[in-house]
Amino acid sequence: MSQFRVLAGVLKGGGSPFLRWRAGGLTWRCWAHPKRGCSSRTDPLPAVVSNSSYVEEMYLAWLDDHKNVHESWDSFFRNIQASGPSGEADERRPSALLQGRVLSHSLDVAEKVVEDHLAVHTLIRAYQIRGHHVAQLDPLGILDADLDSFVPSDLITTIDKLGLYGLDESDLDRSFQLPHTTFIGGQETTLPLREIIRRLEASYCSHIGVEFMFINNVNQCQWIRQKFETPGIMQFTSAEKRTLLARLIRSTRFEDFLARKWSSEKRFGLEGCEVLIPALKTIIDKSSAAGIDSVIMGMPHRGRLNVLANVIRKDLDQIFCQFDPKLEAADEGSGDVKYHLGMYHERINRETDKNITLSLVANPSHLEAVDPVVQGKTKAEQFYRGDTQGKKVMSILMHGDAAFAGQGVVYETFHLSELPSYTTNGTIHVVVNNQIGFTTDPRVARSSPYPTDVARVVNAPIFHVNADDPEAVMYVCRVAAEWRATFNKDVVIDLVCYRRFGHNEMDEPMFTQPLMYKQIHRQEHVLKKYSEKLIAEGVVTLQEFEEEVAKYDKICEEAYTSSKDEKILHIRHWLDSPWPDFFTAQGEPKSMSCLPTGLDEEVLQHIGQIASSVPLEGFNIHPGVSRILRGRADLVKSRQMDWALGEYIAFGSLLKDGIHVRLSGQDVERGTFSHRHHVLHDQEVDKRICVPMNHLWENQASYTVCNSSLSEYGVVGFELGFAMANPNALILWEAQFGDFHNTAQCIIDQFISSGQAKWVRNNGIVLLLPHGMEGMGPEHSSARPERFLQMTKDDPDHIPEFTGDFDVQQLYECNWIVVNCSTPANYCHVLRRQILLPFRKPLIIFTPKSLLRHPDARSGFDDLAKGTKFKRLIPDEGPASQSPGQVKRVIFCAGKVYYELAKERKQQNLDRDVAIIRLEQISPFPFDLVSEEVEKYGNAELIWCQEEHKNMGYYDYVRPRFLTVVANKKPIWYVGRDPAAAPATGNKSTHLNELRKFMDTAFNMSSFQD
Repeated sequence: MSQFRVLAGVLKGGGSPFLRWRAGGLTWRCWAHPKRGCSSRTDPLPAVVSNSSYVEEMYLAWLDDHKNVHESWDSFFRNIQASGPSGEADERRPSALLQGRVLSHSLDVAEKVVEDHLAVHTLIRAYQIRGHHVAQLDPLGILDADLDSFVPSDLITTIDKLGLYGLDESDLDRSFQLPHTTFIGGQETTLPLREIIRRLEASYCSHIGVEFMFINNVNQCQWIRQKFETPGIMQFTSAEKRTLLARLIRSTRFEDFLARKWSSEKRFGLEGCEVLIPALKTIIDKSSAAGIDSVIMGMPHRGRLNVLANVIRKDLDQIFCQFDPKLEAADEGSGDVKYHLGMYHERINRETDKNITLSLVANPSHLEAVDPVVQGKTKAEQFYRGDTQGKKVMSILMHGDAAFAGQGVVYETFHLSELPSYTTNGTIHVVVNNQIGFTTDPRVARSSPYPTDVARVVNAPIFHVNADDPEAVMYVCRVAAEWRATFNKDVVIDLVCYRRFGHNEMDEPMFTQPLMYKQIHRQEHVLKKYSEKLIAEGVVTLQEFEEEVAKYDKICEEAYTSSKDEKILHIRHWLDSPWPDFFTAQGEPKSMSCLPTGLDEEVLQHIGQIASSVPLEGFNIHPGVSRILRGRADLVKSRQMDWALGEYIAFGSLLKDGIHVRLSGQDVERGTFSHRHHVLHDQEVDKRICVPMNHLWENQASYTVCNSSLSEYGVVGFELGFAMANPNALILWEAQFGDFHNTAQCIIDQFISSGQAKWVRNNGIVLLLPHGMEGMGPEHSSARPERFLQMTKDDPDHIPEFTGDFDVQQLYECNWIVVNCSTPANYCHVLRRQILLPFRKPLIIFTPKSLLRHPDARSGFDDLAKGTKFKRLIPDEGPASQSPGQVKRVIFCAGKVYYELAKERKQQNLDRDVAIIRLEQISPFPFDLVSEEVEKYGNAELIWCQEEHKNMGYYDYVRPRFLTVVANKKPIWYVGRDPAAAPATGNKSTHLNELRKFMDTAFNMSSFQD
């Protein structure tokens, strides 16, 4: 008796109560007779069995009409009769059920029934979990998409494997009750085992492989099961098939046309994955129908021209003219190759008759680097439109298989997907799975079975699909779009395809992949296979197909003829983020002057008071924070500011003017150095916070301050994308230490430094990089200013001449601005200037650490008063400036070292002999102001002093520019640390000795005498 087990899924039903008892550690559940009205209860097994009258009544009722009892009893009695020995099958005496051999035999039969049902349920689950491993995904039929030809042992691929489940061939035609966790039955609740296996193979082992059973949400799993298991669900109307064919024609013939016209040009075509174009259009159609009206896309170079032409609908003549070697570049920067360019276009979606805006973000060959940029741009559009659920704006990211598996930024981007301040409410990822990375076999390119396994970290479903089955691809794309609209979560489509040519059209793949490319050479084109299929089905005729091909070929020829009229390349035609209200129609700034950055006293006082208080009543703050706020209040009363208050004033004043401010990075809410405290935490109530900055003014813009994940590459890319969306916002990223920006170097090099030159992309992102030699070791000292300065484009040998404001014109000509502010007021001014300029340039600020609380690093409110502005250079204002002709030495410096120099000068009583001048804006170099200072101290020798090592810091940048200023008539001497490999020493004693040494040199009047 004790071995009885029955699953609820086997004995499922509705409405009738059931009896349940436990014996031997197992549970037996049996439905009661409906006429008895028994309620659920627990009884020992022997008591129930011994109640012969109860079972007899159930049995008699069943004999009268099988519908009198629940289906579980019906199944029980049927199996007893069917399996009883001859002569006993028709036994009508109910008492026989409770006596001797018949009772024993019937119980054994019931146990077998239950075990068989359990086995079938396990089999169904095995297909749901592992069916994708045997799906027919490779169009070439030579590789396994999961890199393993092993067939999971729990999948029924041969009859002998039935034995794993205690079943045999005789069970194939037995019907089994289906569990509620499958939809393969449609309206049927039971199916023969043979049909169960057939339907499971059709759902999970054909041209679609579904990975989803790792998702820890029952509703989401059920939703996916229904989409792939329901019989007949993957159906297309004739009209839908014709649309699919037309899109496939456009995709294929576009590549063919380019191949005919420019056979020796690289274009990174889609041959082998032509289905990508109808796939993207299906996603967009389905998303548009769900309410999406803006789609932001990122992709590598393969297929970009085709996407521009047939998805975004860039004019073909604009694309074709890119292949003209005689095309002259407009004077808008260096430009970029045609398969790196982006595009922004608003058009009608013909399937939904709704307006839709499509944007393809320009990006370099660093493949996945564009991922976080797209996410940031998407988040920004959602934010400014109030689209908190992502119902209007969405993103699509396309990837190559090798890069998706190999590039760490993919993981970083996925990990941003559900963080409150970074989520875009679901991204559809499309992996163009070439099954090869350049020349590298996937078996030595990744350790995971699939290139898409990284998506499992965020429970994103993964749909693998054979790219040579267009209808399967379209269905998967529909489901992906519906998933995103329903659950607002990421989803991955793995298009398993191939490259008909090599890495590019000029490459020879047979060198390294001879067997693959022998098969590819034999492979029939997907357009040919699908057109023949539809012709055979009678969906289209051969004539209609040929007419559609000829129609598109004619469009291409006409565009080709028109493209010959283009003589100049206008990069502005390829903008992915136009700011139509910011620039003139010609793309120029509307003025070339900067509004004043000074502020009224009442504004300063109001912001200061809010910054030093808690706007919410009954809010319990930490005593340490309370002391900080009291300190701020004292500063405000004395009309002084430290670094944190200067930043507060900059942000608050911009918010007053309707400028959104977003500060992001690791621990920025408090500040790494515990100086900021822009988010206050109630010490008594969990998750209760206060952001005083959002309580400054009644109709102010919103302030977003958010701690990021422990990522630099992904988060810097995200904030760059966010800044692309709106010029009237101050977007800042702060490094925990300036040194850490080096893990985001790809974004800095490829997008921030050169983005305007390559793609005419203005961007006003601000990087805050804590910098300074304070004995904290080589990883917490230098933000590597030399790297930023090396990438500036101003000419060291030429002093520019401008007719207007020198400082504004110089900023307009540069690629980015590099500053090291030494006062809170100057920091405030430069942040305000960033928005008040009539154009946008990236701003790199080397921010302090020790100066955050340095008693001398203070500013007065007068330094921010009306009429004041950012000081590119701060001259000496002490005794030396009163008698410049008597000054023997002028020390130019930047940043924190000024305070050490000033202290040393005072100690040595050299205030009249040595002038100390601070360069606050390093790049573009303030030639005009430096010239004035050099002329003022005409008799003095010139020193450049820095705390960084000689081969680092600013020296290599400033030296040639100083020599240009003095026309090489006098030298500029270096004072600082000697050259080194590491940015700083990790030994405190060594650090202090180095500092002492160069301080002595700086003020030794004979050190540079002949």
